[in-house]
Amino acid sequence: MEYEWKPDEQGLQQILQLLKESQSPDTTIQRTVQQKLEQLNQYPDFNNYLIFVLTKLKSEDEPTRSLSGLILKNNVKAHFQNFPNGVTDFIKSECLNNIGDSSPLIRATVGILITTIASKGELQNWPDLLPKLCSLLDSEDYNTCEGAFGALQKICEDSAEILDSDVLDRPLNIMIPKFLQFFKHSSPKIRSHAVACVNQFIISRTQALMLHIDSFIENLFALAGDEEPEVRKNVCRALVMLLEVRMDRLLPHMHNIVEYMLQRTQDQDENVALEACEFWLTLAEQPILFPLINAALFFNFLTYNECHQKFLLKKQQGDVEEDETIPDSEQDIRPRFHRSRTVAQQHDEDGIEEEDDDDDEIDDDDTISDWNLRKCSAAALDVLANVYRDELLPHILPLLKELLFHHEWVVKESGILVLGAIAEGCMQGMIPYLPELIPHLIQCLSDKKALVRSITCWTLSRYAHWVVSQPPDTYLKPLMTELLKRILDSNKRVQEAACSAFATLEEEACTELVPYLAYILDTLVFAFSKYQHKNLLILYDAIGTLADSVGHHLNKPEYIQMLMPPLIQKWNMLKDEDKDLFPLLECLSSVATALQSGFLPYCEPVYQRCVNLVQKTLAQAMLNNAQPDQYEAPDKDFMIVALDLLSGLAEGLGGNIEQLVARSNILTLMYQCMQDKMPEVRQSSFALLGDLTKACFQHVKPCIADFMPILGTNLNPEFISVCNNATWAIGEISIQMGIEMQPYIPMVLHQLVEIINRPNTPKTLLENTAITIGRLGYVCPQEVAPMLQQFIRPWCTSLRNIRDNEEKDSAFRGICTMISVNPSGVIQDFIFFCDAVASWINPKDDLRDMFCKILHGFKNQVGDENWRRFSDQFPLPLKERLAAFYGV
Repeated sequence: MEYEWKPDEQGLQQILQLLKESQSPDTTIQRTVQQKLEQLNQYPDFNNYLIFVLTKLKSEDEPTRSLSGLILKNNVKAHFQNFPNGVTDFIKSECLNNIGDSSPLIRATVGILITTIASKGELQNWPDLLPKLCSLLDSEDYNTCEGAFGALQKICEDSAEILDSDVLDRPLNIMIPKFLQFFKHSSPKIRSHAVACVNQFIISRTQALMLHIDSFIENLFALAGDEEPEVRKNVCRALVMLLEVRMDRLLPHMHNIVEYMLQRTQDQDENVALEACEFWLTLAEQPILFPLINAALFFNFLTYNECHQKFLLKKQQGDVEEDETIPDSEQDIRPRFHRSRTVAQQHDEDGIEEEDDDDDEIDDDDTISDWNLRKCSAAALDVLANVYRDELLPHILPLLKELLFHHEWVVKESGILVLGAIAEGCMQGMIPYLPELIPHLIQCLSDKKALVRSITCWTLSRYAHWVVSQPPDTYLKPLMTELLKRILDSNKRVQEAACSAFATLEEEACTELVPYLAYILDTLVFAFSKYQHKNLLILYDAIGTLADSVGHHLNKPEYIQMLMPPLIQKWNMLKDEDKDLFPLLECLSSVATALQSGFLPYCEPVYQRCVNLVQKTLAQAMLNNAQPDQYEAPDKDFMIVALDLLSGLAEGLGGNIEQLVARSNILTLMYQCMQDKMPEVRQSSFALLGDLTKACFQHVKPCIADFMPILGTNLNPEFISVCNNATWAIGEISIQMGIEMQPYIPMVLHQLVEIINRPNTPKTLLENTAITIGRLGYVCPQEVAPMLQQFIRPWCTSLRNIRDNEEKDSAFRGICTMISVNPSGVIQDFIFFCDAVASWINPKDDLRDMFCKILHGFKNQVGDENWRRFSDQFPLPLKERLAAFYGV
């Protein structure tokens, strides 16, 4: 029976009034409307009004009707289980009767509403929904067919799993063959819906689709040349997914598919081309297909690709070769992400592995679209090169040679791009060619076309590691000389590419750059006066990276004289609210750490401002918490970057920071930061706590009773970096506290032992945890030694890889002290202890004596015979080392 319901005229007007008001741009009005709409939910038939406006009130304008439907959709999401039965039935029948509304907007809204009801577990309680929608597909009326298909597509997207389950008696067995019939429909929109619906079931290898897989593929091929881009896009998407799940079915047609995808990769429609490009990324993961990809096909497309040439030539017309004097527009400047400070141990290789470097992203134009074809092709190449490694080279090299030395700049440019894209994967195989290629690329750095100069910067940075491994005069010096000229290029894009490439070179070359420092600084400082806004931000990064790479070698009066005045000048110009402070603060943090005492003359204003930034941000956050509608939330990045710079100052200035700390309220501010909701704020405040503990413990000590419980609650490995820095700070504090650390051990020891035994804990965190446990045991052996057996094995394995340094020294003294208190704790894992001891290259004499005592003590206790049997399990190098160093 049809549910009959009529609106009350006055109620209807009131609701229409609200719908109109909620379209007002004024946020206060919107808020009031929100509250009124919420209150109306108490009336059971409120939702009837909403569906009535959407489907029956044709006199109203479409945006208002659609809005009514969207509000109803939100109510369904939030309160559907409380709707009275009559209301639910009325809404359902109205939806089905109006799925073919003449307005596309209303049809789409009804479709969304149907899907939302269906996703509330209603597919079971609405048994006639799917049969009804399927029968409406056969309607003569285009609107009805299109509306029903739109709804079905949304249902397939949202409820794919349940459609393929016994709960509904497997409707897909009927639906999929039905959808396939519509692949040949006369309307492009309908064809597109039909393919999109079936596509939802490929990845899950749905039975109903697998039964019809051949007819599906045949129908896809029939649509290959469809004039509608949306259809071609869905065809490409289907082939990409089929490649993953039903390669067997595609293999017989693979040659044609590869040809087809090459065409589609050059599709007039950007979205189709991008979808097709995904095909190469997927193909690269299917090694058995390598013989099928004639790599040359692919490179032909990448290089001579008309679209690419048109794009470069278009760029060329729109691009002034010399644009350095044109100011940047604000939207040119991408948001930056500050990397908060993470305290790490130095390994055999320098640096921390956990940091993912995104710096060598394939950098390219932003005008067409960020992930544009060139990027996608180059990314696909990068993937191919990483999968096939040097097998790829025979296919590419002949072509590459031709491109790199081509007389047309557009062609040469794409060759340089290819060379950069394969750098990571094919590095080994490229080595024989680099002595010829690198000088050629260095020459291309002075090409008359800006686009050639900029792509060459990027490609050379991808080979920086090899350049640095050769004698410096051969490639490093000429490369550096030319890159520095490009940093002062008259084209902004070349400046940017050169600065980024130079930063990569700095990271690879480190102290190799020391002989050229004066020349490098000369250039970087000159760039300050030359750069527009966007490139200044990259310049700060290049200077910070230089400081990280050469360290204390920067601390010479003449270098400081060159570098500091322009940095301080920018520092004074920038307002506290200016986001450009982030890169500048990061840069100064690296510079302060490198200059050490050389930074003293500049430290006071820098220190003061950082403290102010922290204080301002905390104050703003408190106001926002108290009255969110009056005060907006602060940007906490200001505080994070300021804390990191304070860490840099503490690390660089050491004891010299003492007076600055004495005259400020930084410890009170840190106490608040350490309890902030935002993990990055806590992470940076713990790094600062550790650095201040090392630099001026007399000021930290009075706060320890407040700080330690907070540190204890932050030993939570779900937030790796927070946990890492808290752990490190505890270790630094324990060294300073000595025996007074005793009362705090219960707050932290159990968590630390748990972390060191966790599977998959990142290396940096394991090392810091081991060092801190060792340090706690060094100052309070009686408290920590009883747990020795629970951590000795992971402790030894995580510290055998780090270099001899102070932290390792204090940790091993701790372990030796604990072994003397609780020798039985180490018995079962003694071989691990031996191995860890052997990792020392030259321990201090008294530490070596401690090792000797323990090794000989163990040997004497078990007797010569047992010791021989025990040491026969040692790998030979370990055996020889222990004999040579410790006479056992």
